[in-house]
Amino acid sequence: HLLDKLKSNLEEVHARGGELYVFVDRTVRHGLDRGNVIELPPAGPIAAPVLFSVPLQLLSYHVAVMRGTDVDQPRNLAKSVTVE
Repeated sequence: HLLDKLKSNLEEVHARGGELYVFVDRTVRHGLDRGNVIELPPAGPIAAPVLFSVPLQLLSYHVAVMRGTDVDQPRNLAKSVTVE
């Protein structure tokens, strides 16, 4: 089951000292007791990846700013689009 595998991965991150931030649909019974569980409004399986990506991007942005990372010029980013 996918949720069981995900929980196993989260436990491994926690065991290695990682800080967890988990985005979940508030209607899902996840049983997570570690880390920071961020509950989002219910979304169907088609809309969830799109709707969950917005708060994930915002979290990533704010963590990068707090760390002093240049969010407009990320390092090791290969140029993939050529403007003519």
